[in-house]
Amino acid sequence: MRNIFKILAIALIINACSGKETDKYPIKQADWKSKQTNIGNFDDYFQGKTYLPVYSHIYHVHEHRTFDLTITVGIRNISLTDSVYILKADYFNTIGENIRQYIKNPIYLKPLETLEIIIEEQDIEGGSGANFVFDWAKINDKNPPLFEAVMISTYGQQGLSFTTRGVPIFE
Repeated sequence: MRNIFKILAIALIINACSGKETDKYPIKQADWKSKQTNIGNFDDYFQGKTYLPVYSHIYHVHEHRTFDLTITVGIRNISLTDSVYILKADYFNTIGENIRQYIKNPIYLKPLETLEIIIEEQDIEGGSGANFVFDWAKINDKNPPLFEAVMISTYGQQGLSFTTRGVPIFE
Protein backbone atom coordinates (compact mmCIF):
# COMPACT_ATOMS: atom_id res chain seq x y z
CA MET A 1 0.00 0.00 0.00
CA ARG A 2 2.84 2.35 0.81
CA ASN A 3 4.35 1.82 -2.65
CA ILE A 4 1.05 2.79 -4.26
CA PHE A 5 1.11 6.12 -2.40
CA LYS A 6 4.72 6.73 -3.49
CA ILE A 7 3.85 5.97 -7.13
CA LEU A 8 0.77 8.18 -6.94
CA ALA A 9 2.76 11.04 -5.38
CA ILE A 10 5.47 10.75 -8.05
CA ALA A 11 2.85 10.71 -10.80
CA LEU A 12 1.20 13.84 -9.39
CA ILE A 13 4.54 15.66 -9.12
CA ILE A 14 5.50 14.73 -12.69
CA ASN A 15 2.11 15.86 -13.97
CA ALA A 16 2.35 19.16 -12.07
CA CYS A 17 5.85 19.85 -13.39
CA SER A 18 5.24 18.77 -16.97
CA GLY A 19 4.92 22.35 -18.19
CA LYS A 20 1.85 21.39 -20.16
CA GLU A 21 -0.07 24.53 -21.09
CA THR A 22 -3.76 24.51 -20.50
CA ASP A 23 -6.43 26.19 -22.54
CA LYS A 24 -7.51 28.60 -19.84
CA TYR A 25 -8.41 31.42 -22.25
CA PRO A 26 -11.62 30.44 -24.06
CA ILE A 27 -11.66 33.44 -26.44
CA LYS A 28 -9.55 32.62 -29.46
CA GLN A 29 -7.90 35.00 -31.89
CA ALA A 30 -9.79 35.67 -35.10
CA ASP A 31 -8.53 34.02 -38.24
CA TRP A 32 -7.07 36.92 -40.22
CA LYS A 33 -8.22 35.41 -43.53
CA SER A 34 -11.81 35.50 -42.28
CA LYS A 35 -11.35 39.23 -41.53
CA GLN A 36 -10.59 40.14 -45.17
CA THR A 37 -12.92 42.71 -46.67
CA ASN A 38 -14.22 42.89 -50.22
CA ILE A 39 -14.04 46.70 -50.29
CA GLY A 40 -11.71 47.49 -53.16
CA ASN A 41 -11.55 51.27 -52.97
CA PHE A 42 -11.07 53.30 -49.80
CA ASP A 43 -10.96 56.74 -51.50
CA ASP A 44 -14.16 57.89 -49.76
CA TYR A 45 -12.85 56.83 -46.32
CA PHE A 46 -10.80 58.80 -43.83
CA GLN A 47 -7.31 57.27 -43.96
CA GLY A 48 -4.46 57.36 -41.49
CA LYS A 49 -1.00 55.98 -40.86
CA THR A 50 0.41 54.99 -37.45
CA TYR A 51 3.98 54.31 -36.29
CA LEU A 52 4.46 51.82 -33.42
CA PRO A 53 7.93 51.32 -31.87
CA VAL A 54 8.70 47.80 -30.62
CA TYR A 55 11.79 46.06 -29.26
CA SER A 56 12.79 42.47 -30.02
CA HIS A 57 15.65 42.95 -27.57
CA ILE A 58 17.06 45.59 -25.25
CA TYR A 59 20.57 46.09 -23.95
CA HIS A 60 21.70 45.78 -20.36
CA VAL A 61 25.10 46.23 -18.69
CA HIS A 62 26.77 46.86 -22.09
CA GLU A 63 26.08 46.58 -25.81
CA HIS A 64 26.99 42.88 -25.93
CA ARG A 65 24.43 41.72 -23.34
CA THR A 66 20.79 41.74 -24.28
CA PHE A 67 17.40 40.60 -23.08
CA ASP A 68 15.39 39.04 -25.90
CA LEU A 69 11.73 40.00 -25.69
CA THR A 70 8.38 38.58 -26.73
CA ILE A 71 6.30 41.27 -28.44
CA THR A 72 2.51 41.38 -28.41
CA VAL A 73 1.12 44.02 -30.75
CA GLY A 74 -2.50 44.99 -30.11
CA ILE A 75 -4.55 46.46 -32.95
CA ARG A 76 -7.66 47.86 -31.25
CA ASN A 77 -10.81 49.32 -32.74
CA ILE A 78 -11.94 51.73 -30.03
CA SER A 79 -15.15 52.74 -31.83
CA LEU A 80 -18.43 51.65 -30.30
CA THR A 81 -20.24 51.72 -33.66
CA ASP A 82 -17.92 51.66 -36.69
CA SER A 83 -15.54 49.13 -38.19
CA VAL A 84 -11.94 50.03 -38.90
CA TYR A 85 -10.03 48.69 -41.90
CA ILE A 86 -6.36 47.81 -41.64
CA LEU A 87 -4.78 48.22 -45.06
CA LYS A 88 -1.13 47.50 -44.16
CA ALA A 89 0.82 46.17 -41.18
CA ASP A 90 4.51 46.29 -42.07
CA TYR A 91 7.33 45.30 -39.69
CA PHE A 92 10.68 47.09 -40.01
CA ASN A 93 14.04 46.34 -38.41
CA THR A 94 16.43 48.76 -36.68
CA ILE A 95 17.94 49.98 -39.96
CA GLY A 96 14.54 50.60 -41.55
CA GLU A 97 14.28 47.52 -43.77
CA ASN A 98 10.78 46.11 -44.26
CA ILE A 99 11.25 42.56 -43.01
CA ARG A 100 7.64 41.37 -42.85
CA GLN A 101 4.22 42.31 -44.21
CA TYR A 102 1.42 40.95 -42.06
CA ILE A 103 -1.49 41.97 -44.29
CA LYS A 104 -1.77 41.06 -47.96
CA ASN A 105 -5.39 42.23 -48.37
CA PRO A 106 -7.29 44.77 -46.23
CA ILE A 107 -8.96 43.38 -43.11
CA TYR A 108 -11.62 44.82 -40.84
CA LEU A 109 -12.11 44.98 -37.10
CA LYS A 110 -15.63 45.18 -35.72
CA PRO A 111 -16.42 47.79 -33.05
CA LEU A 112 -14.31 47.13 -29.92
CA GLU A 113 -12.51 44.18 -31.55
CA THR A 114 -8.80 43.57 -31.03
CA LEU A 115 -6.37 41.65 -33.22
CA GLU A 116 -2.88 40.69 -32.10
CA ILE A 117 0.47 40.09 -33.73
CA ILE A 118 2.88 37.99 -31.65
CA ILE A 119 6.61 38.10 -32.28
CA GLU A 120 8.28 35.31 -30.38
CA GLU A 121 11.24 35.88 -28.08
CA GLN A 122 13.56 33.89 -30.37
CA ASP A 123 12.70 36.15 -33.34
CA ILE A 124 15.35 38.85 -32.95
CA GLU A 125 15.28 39.98 -36.59
CA GLY A 126 13.73 43.35 -35.72
CA GLY A 127 16.38 44.41 -33.24
CA SER A 128 16.31 47.11 -30.59
CA GLY A 129 14.86 49.69 -32.98
CA ALA A 130 12.14 47.59 -34.61
CA ASN A 131 8.83 49.19 -35.53
CA PHE A 132 5.54 48.77 -37.31
CA VAL A 133 3.78 51.06 -39.74
CA PHE A 134 0.03 50.60 -40.08
CA ASP A 135 -2.19 52.08 -42.79
CA TRP A 136 -5.85 52.16 -41.86
CA ALA A 137 -9.21 53.55 -42.98
CA LYS A 138 -12.54 54.47 -41.33
CA ILE A 139 -15.76 56.01 -42.55
CA ASN A 140 -14.93 59.14 -40.48
CA ASP A 141 -12.10 60.68 -38.49
CA LYS A 142 -13.60 59.92 -35.07
CA ASN A 143 -12.02 57.32 -32.77
CA PRO A 144 -8.96 56.23 -34.77
CA PRO A 145 -7.65 52.75 -33.99
CA LEU A 146 -5.27 52.26 -31.08
CA PHE A 147 -1.98 50.46 -31.64
CA GLU A 148 -0.05 49.26 -28.58
CA ALA A 149 2.75 46.81 -27.91
CA VAL A 150 3.70 44.89 -24.78
CA MET A 151 7.24 43.57 -24.58
CA ILE A 152 8.09 40.97 -21.94
CA SER A 153 10.98 38.75 -20.92
CA THR A 154 11.55 36.41 -18.03
CA TYR A 155 14.94 34.89 -17.48
CA GLY A 156 15.84 33.01 -14.31
CA GLN A 157 14.47 35.10 -11.48
CA GLN A 158 14.45 38.31 -13.50
CA GLY A 159 11.54 39.60 -15.48
CA LEU A 160 10.77 42.81 -17.21
CA SER A 161 7.94 44.21 -19.25
CA PHE A 162 6.98 47.53 -20.75
CA THR A 163 4.59 48.99 -23.29
CA THR A 164 4.68 51.35 -26.24
CA ARG A 165 1.89 53.18 -28.02
CA GLY A 166 1.48 54.15 -31.65
CA VAL A 167 1.70 57.73 -32.88
CA PRO A 168 0.19 59.19 -36.05
CA ILE A 169 2.36 59.75 -39.10
CA PHE A 170 1.58 62.91 -41.05
CA GLU A 171 2.94 62.98 -44.59
